[in-house]
Amino acid sequence: MIAHKLIQPVLLTLLLVCAVTAQAQEKTAPGGKWKVHDMDRPAPKQIDPGTTSTQDAPGRPPSDAIVLFDGKDLSQWESKDGPAKWKVANGYMETVPKTGYIHTKQSFADCQLHVELATPAPAVGESQDRGNSGVFLMGLYEIQVLDSYNNRTYADGQAAALYGQYPPLVNASRPPGQWQTYTIIFHPSRWDKDGKLIRLGRVSVFHNGILVQDNVEIQGPTVTGEPDKPHADRLPISLQDHNHPVRYRNIWIREIPPQD
Repeated sequence: MIAHKLIQPVLLTLLLVCAVTAQAQEKTAPGGKWKVHDMDRPAPKQIDPGTTSTQDAPGRPPSDAIVLFDGKDLSQWESKDGPAKWKVANGYMETVPKTGYIHTKQSFADCQLHVELATPAPAVGESQDRGNSGVFLMGLYEIQVLDSYNNRTYADGQAAALYGQYPPLVNASRPPGQWQTYTIIFHPSRWDKDGKLIRLGRVSVFHNGILVQDNVEIQGPTVTGEPDKPHADRLPISLQDHNHPVRYRNIWIREIPPQD
């Protein structure tokens, strides 16, 4: 008798689950092409997610990443007037003052960009004259690189700021000389065929694993300070020479589907 009483609730629960599932499968998933829980919907590609970096060694990039710097050479980079002239040693590259910006030979648009960096130790200078460099998305929009550990400067110019536009939500900087990470999610602006703006670009930044830019709307190029204007769909990524010996390692990028 007790077993019979237990079986009834279980059967009712199973019937309810089946009814909810059947109802869900009648609904259309976002995008309108597939039903909810459609078993015929293509499964996501499986990848090796790689490993996490430590202070002693860089991690392994995801298997679907394009490696832009693996610590060996600058074959994926060039300068405005020829080969990149930055220093490569011991698994990192280092800016060489007055040699100029370097940029990727490949062009990119929507992406996840991973960059590891270390500002000079011991620290020299103050405010903007201390461990200054920058990561330029499409060569236009700067995520600031700066030694912001116990170093006061203007808020929209410290480490991980979208320079001149958005300060980071918090200062997640490590001491100078320690390796730090930027994980950048970027979607550029979109224009229609007549040059009319569809939507402004957006960027999110994680600094040492901490969210510091939360899908902010990019107002325009860093250097000009003007509103965004139509440009090529894909452009290189640049690293800034600001006359400070900032080091970089383990740079990779994953191209992601554009936002409609």
